[in-house]
Amino acid sequence: MSTQRTRSRLIADLRRVGREHSDATVLFHSALAAAVGLHPTDYKALGVVDRLGPMSAGELARHTGLAPASVTNLVDRLEARGFLRREADPKDRRRVLLRADVSQLTGNEFFASWQRATTRMWERYSDTELAVILDFLGDTAERLRARTDAIAGSGMADAKTDAARQDSRHAGHAD
Repeated sequence: MSTQRTRSRLIADLRRVGREHSDATVLFHSALAAAVGLHPTDYKALGVVDRLGPMSAGELARHTGLAPASVTNLVDRLEARGFLRREADPKDRRRVLLRADVSQLTGNEFFASWQRATTRMWERYSDTELAVILDFLGDTAERLRARTDAIAGSGMADAKTDAARQDSRHAGHAD
């Protein structure tokens, strides 16, 4: 088999496995959300606040692409369940920050066992391989956020234009 044919097959396999991974990830997080009694959007928004730290409702709306009214209702639901707290911004007491409280999740044995399992999985990779995986996941997340913003902000036609622009910017990134 020629090198080009092998590479073409690898690219096709990456596309297929990437879709499988995406589907499995979405379904996994939907199941996790349901297991703790949350809507998947609420669960992922909670993850945004937990990962990025305290933020205003407006910042959460920008990070998630949700309408401000939807974020207000989402925050009310998460606060009622004890997953979020509203607190005064220490730098500007007129401003309210949202702070995640994921102790209900992190104390859950299912979450702890999942973290142990993924840590064991990562142990089979060298530091160099982990760096490649980290680069791939980071770049993919950046591309997904940019395309999500384009779709949410201006529709599919503009998203296609943005995708082409982003592809051309990353064309030389084949390290």
